[in-house]
Amino acid sequence: MAVARLGRFCRPGVRCCLFRNFSTSKNLGKERVFVVGVGMTKFSKPLGVKGPSFIELGKEAVHEALKDAGVPYIAVEGAHVGYVFGPSTKGQSVVYQAGLTGIPITNVNNNCATGASALFASRNMIAGGLARCTLAVGVEKMQKGSLTLDVDDVNPIEDHITQLVKECGHHGDAPIAPWMFAVAGQQHMKKYGTTIEQFAKIAVKNHRHSINNPNAQFTQEYSLSDVLESKEIFSPLTKLQCSPTSDGAAAVILANQEFVKEHGLQDNAVEIAGISLATDVPSSFDNPINVVGSAMTVRAARQAYREAGIAVKEAQVVELHDCFSVNELLTYEALGMCDEGDGGALVDRGDVTYGGRWVVNPSGGLISKGHPLGATGVAQCIELCWQLRGLAGERQVNPATVAVQHNIGLGGASAVAVYKKY
Repeated sequence: MAVARLGRFCRPGVRCCLFRNFSTSKNLGKERVFVVGVGMTKFSKPLGVKGPSFIELGKEAVHEALKDAGVPYIAVEGAHVGYVFGPSTKGQSVVYQAGLTGIPITNVNNNCATGASALFASRNMIAGGLARCTLAVGVEKMQKGSLTLDVDDVNPIEDHITQLVKECGHHGDAPIAPWMFAVAGQQHMKKYGTTIEQFAKIAVKNHRHSINNPNAQFTQEYSLSDVLESKEIFSPLTKLQCSPTSDGAAAVILANQEFVKEHGLQDNAVEIAGISLATDVPSSFDNPINVVGSAMTVRAARQAYREAGIAVKEAQVVELHDCFSVNELLTYEALGMCDEGDGGALVDRGDVTYGGRWVVNPSGGLISKGHPLGATGVAQCIELCWQLRGLAGERQVNPATVAVQHNIGLGGASAVAVYKKY
């Protein structure tokens, strides 16, 4: 396995570079960074040529973010545009719709963590003193059907798949992504006694939450039996426990404190108090749960909480990466919302919905809001900003003063962010 070869670069007595913390912005400078404008499209099933183009989706999101911030595009000093599918520099084709100002535009691709990766980079540009105002965008136009991996000479998750096949056998005809997370779910069931019903309850919750989200791809409520009896993809996952492919875009305007005060944006401002982006470590390949990203998430969460000086227990609302119901449960544990193995009990107690300890995925999550890969991480940020600004309508969590975001991509990358009101 590739990770095993990294040891030859580490000298005895010197802390290996694998374990140094390069993934937060805490040492970049003392600039505080705020989200001051947000905008997104409605997420929809893939519409191909019958729907808005990639450029049109991105243009709408950027326009809405600038309008929400109340600042002109000329104030933006840098942009990061995330998307997974398509040729290079598609980001420029989106941002150019707002104007040709010569700013640096960076295109970002980090699998399903692409949106939060663009956010991470745009935030760090300000935190490091390189800009006062930046733009982070996520856009995706996807194909209908199950997500497929477009591989030429490199399969970025080859080591992950190989490890799972070695431990659990071949996936047969099942799509790769749900098979990987289903195998992790099976391990959790075997090790901790988690039930199929507990995974299914997560899907019930997220579909119920999306009813009040006008931007969600799906707005239909399902019973527990509906979820359990929907088509099996790979046990314990059924169709209604899997996120769909989607079209959509999301954008946010970020600014430092000086810019916020100068433009009178305090009422809209939500601080990114901490953010971290972690990748695979050797323990990522120890077991199926870590193969699908739990080890990365533990690392990212600890770093983000440390930078923010805030623990997840202080948050009221969480948007996390429920690409499959299994991953939502695994992420409860990785984020420190409960002890390892207790995710199922958290669900049964109702601690992850309205009236419980946290409200997790009030937007409906990826399962019901939709999952246009490049846009997902930015859309999570937007939902949390609406919550902290008190603008979430019937989805509003009260009180909402601290929020946590989690966005993951196999291959791998895991981003965790902590937000708080200005």
